Amino acid sequence: MFESAELGHKIDKSTYDAEVPKLREALLDVQMDLAKLAKFPVIILIGGVDGAGRGEIVNLLNEWLDPRFVQTHGMGEPSDEELDRPMMWRFWRALPPKGRIGVFLGSWYTWPILNRVMGRTKTAELDQSLERARRMEKMLVDEGALVLKFWMHLSKEKQEKRLKILEKDPKTRWRVTGRDWEHYKLYDKFRVVNESVIRHTSTAEAPWTIVEGYDPRYRALTVGKTILDAVRKRVDEAGKKKAAEVSAPPPLPSIDQLTVLKTLDLTQKLDKKDFATELEKYQGKLAILTRDPKFRDITVVALFEGNDAAGKGGAIRRITAALDARHYNIVPIAAPTEEERAQPYLWRFWRHIPRRGRVTIFDRSWYGRVLVERVEGFCSKADWMRAYSEINDFEAQLDRHKIIVVKFWLAISEAEQLHRFKEREKIGFKRFKITEEDWRNRKKWKEYEHAVCDMVDRTSTEIAPWTLVEANDKNFARIKVLKTLCQRIEDAMGIVSKKKK
Repeated sequence: MFESAELGHKIDKSTYDAEVPKLREALLDVQMDLAKLAKFPVIILIGGVDGAGRGEIVNLLNEWLDPRFVQTHGMGEPSDEELDRPMMWRFWRALPPKGRIGVFLGSWYTWPILNRVMGRTKTAELDQSLERARRMEKMLVDEGALVLKFWMHLSKEKQEKRLKILEKDPKTRWRVTGRDWEHYKLYDKFRVVNESVIRHTSTAEAPWTIVEGYDPRYRALTVGKTILDAVRKRVDEAGKKKAAEVSAPPPLPSIDQLTVLKTLDLTQKLDKKDFATELEKYQGKLAILTRDPKFRDITVVALFEGNDAAGKGGAIRRITAALDARHYNIVPIAAPTEEERAQPYLWRFWRHIPRRGRVTIFDRSWYGRVLVERVEGFCSKADWMRAYSEINDFEAQLDRHKIIVVKFWLAISEAEQLHRFKEREKIGFKRFKITEEDWRNRKKWKEYEHAVCDMVDRTSTEIAPWTLVEANDKNFARIKVLKTLCQRIEDAMGIVSKKKK
């Protein structure tokens, strides 16, 4: 695999000096066209062996490109803040917006490779990491990103020679550390792992470009021209790109019209006296659980979806009344902002994933893509159909990091919704809750019901199940929400409730 990068590629100085000015001008031109178009981002990953010129390439790109439209990220050792969240969080928040270039020195491949070479993980764990990387890159490409991956390679002999040359020169001696020489001793192990990584992750959507890194002029021209050609082609084709097509048929409604929502008993009620007793009980339990020392190692992400006027806000307020205000955050989700539209769909949700010992509550969530965006046609069929697997991947990453994902769908009947709409119009301080959009959405009740049933069917997993809440009676719904949340936290903390005993 690395044979073509061990042929002794070399560019003479006169050729290099003649090529660079033209290349730099062309790169700046295409960068300006990219920024004006603002239709897609460019994500550049720079990987490779120590001493192969990864840092020099990044520095050169920063010299050649307009700094206003490029973001560079050196992804070294993760910080405490980053370790408190899933590994991909640090990369998601660093993604460039549409019209910009993001350069990553170190990527989502760096730590899986190091961990495998150092024996901290098994081959199976590396394979799982690579599968997550492939899915991440496919999602980015499906969202419109241009992903360019460069691997700087050196043979073992040239790596040793290169390190010695750098170490000998007082101007570059600082670049070579004991870590570099330790990695050199593990060259053969690194090569085996690196080949496996490149073989499994060089895909049609995001192929690796292997570059021989010994000659700096060859290395620079190869990377620069590859970037130029890829970005120029994509910019020129941006206006001609067709919408993605879906070969699989969309989910069909149940043949016998029996759906998971229709099986719910919406007549369940809780009188005021019992509600007061249960509310005190479960708010007290939630308060104790979240103040337990064990909770410091737990993260809770709770999300609320439901019919308009189903009582999401009231249920959320009963939760937060039991929590320490310093340790929770409510994220209301509305139409995406300009900043959010410039990023992949899930970016606006990844950015709000909390640290350990915290609770984040989403008032509506990433499921908007398979609900309102699907029904109202705000995204293509391809977008919402692939969203099911992307959402499952997202939640699997949260679960892998020991984040409790609690998902509530608050269901009310069509008649109850009409009653609540009319009540809101009568009460002054509730009138703001009812809009023309709510009435318009109501006319698509069956379409939304179909979308909800598909959502539950395709995304209610063992690690992140949906809790369907019968919400015609607000008291019943609020207690079911509190009880479910307490139970999920208890399970995570390894506490066996008295009922189970």
